[in-house]
Amino acid sequence: MAAFLAGLFTGILSGFGVGGGTLLLIYMTVFAGLEQPLAQGINLLYFLPTASLALPAHVKNGFIEKSVLLPAILFGLVSAALAAWIATGLDVALLHRLFGGFLLYVGVSELLRKPSSPQNDSGDRSDTPPK
Repeated sequence: MAAFLAGLFTGILSGFGVGGGTLLLIYMTVFAGLEQPLAQGINLLYFLPTASLALPAHVKNGFIEKSVLLPAILFGLVSAALAAWIATGLDVALLHRLFGGFLLYVGVSELLRKPSSPQNDSGDRSDTPPK
């Protein structure tokens, strides 16, 4: 039942574009007892279908900035390949500490972030979906 609830909750978050995979990693390593490298591999497989299902809604609502899409994809692919190569050579304890530091940084950043307001007059994204 716990795995079902973790998948349900992180799937909903992924659909919103929040990044449920990070929470899934925490579930798999802390509660399900998986080793971090195995959990990271599972998380990568989890990301593919959830992102594929969420993408059409984000495109339809105008939440994809096409001018940065290609550079972000290219640099993301290169960075992911390099980071995966580095991670396979790291000691698991160091990997745990780096991941924990990353989670702390993201959590504190989100807590301290000021909410942004839509900029309707400048032509940027608005609350109204494009027609």
